[in-house]
Amino acid sequence: MDRKELIQQIREKQSFLCVGLDTDLKKMPPHLLQEEDPIFAFNKAIIDATAPYCVSYKPNLAFYEAFGVKGLMAFEKTIKYLKQNYPHHFIIADAKRGDIGNTSAMYARTFFEQYDVDSLTVAPYMGEDSVTPFLGYEGKWVILLALTSNKGSHDFQLTEDRQGERLFEKVLRTSQTWGTKDNMMYVVGATQGSMFQDIRKVAPEHFLLVPGVGAQGGSLEEVCRYGMIPGDVGLLVNSSRGIIYASTGNDFAEAAAEKASELQQQMAQIIKG
Repeated sequence: MDRKELIQQIREKQSFLCVGLDTDLKKMPPHLLQEEDPIFAFNKAIIDATAPYCVSYKPNLAFYEAFGVKGLMAFEKTIKYLKQNYPHHFIIADAKRGDIGNTSAMYARTFFEQYDVDSLTVAPYMGEDSVTPFLGYEGKWVILLALTSNKGSHDFQLTEDRQGERLFEKVLRTSQTWGTKDNMMYVVGATQGSMFQDIRKVAPEHFLLVPGVGAQGGSLEEVCRYGMIPGDVGLLVNSSRGIIYASTGNDFAEAAAEKASELQQQMAQIIKG
């Protein structure tokens, strides 16, 4: 999916919501555990319920790899289900890959050829040659970690060099020589608030994937006030636990739809201004 198509979906749906599929057997409704593939059964129900309200899905690989081969099979079935039934939704594999060049090339082949997702989260710590193998696929996106919402982000990301440039700003500035606004996004945690102003000074046109709205306490209004690009929106705001675990009863899918609808309505009002 290219940038134009993504923006079109955002405008048509009046939504820039990404639903995170952090599917945990310990948190899903007990009755689903009787299913042959409970992870996929849960995902399918969540997808069918929330698809009208979002433009993107983000399965987190850790929640699938934790269950070995069965988990990876559920991940692959989820991707195929999305591509067959909701082909206009943007699929993000949240895997945070990034290694020496030949290893990154194999990761890129895995996710862009084998699974055929639209985008992949990538860690930038090893530099250019660890990222560029992911950028050679037309219509695919790299989503580079920039400024995350976890407590430990202060350990490295906010450290300054002698010129006063913080590490996350260096990542933003340097990486723009590797990719463009048409194939590279950045992860910026919703709890960073007004820091989005600083992000936009360095990367004014790139899309931002914003986790942390909902269960982690990030403010949608604040994210949009400081981070939105006029006209293009330029944001994919992710909510995972706040949507998919809105209920652990038989009504889990309906509850997820209600939470997704609430966020979509807020986003529609923000887009309209």
